[in-house]
Amino acid sequence: MESEIGTDESVSMAVVRVVSAVEGRDPLSLPPLANVVDTDALDALFDARYDGTQRTGGRLSFVYSKCQITIDNAEFLTLQPLETGRRETSSQDVNDRNTA
Repeated sequence: MESEIGTDESVSMAVVRVVSAVEGRDPLSLPPLANVVDTDALDALFDARYDGTQRTGGRLSFVYSKCQITIDNAEFLTLQPLETGRRETSSQDVNDRNTA
């Protein structure tokens, strides 16, 4: 699914909006996006430059709530549901493996 990110909408809010719509869930029932990505950094990455000019280019992909999220140029958000049976690797899982 591809969705346009509104000019007055932060990238992080667009992610939550689209994931909640695709999953048919209330946005408040989703896991916190901040558990996956620094939301301030995400928004700053795609915000206008300090002089107000828009950034061009840029792509970022990450997994959130069983979906592969790709953001292109702060204009489009593509969501692809992950296969059933595949699960996200949390930082806790990685830490557990590293200490074992």
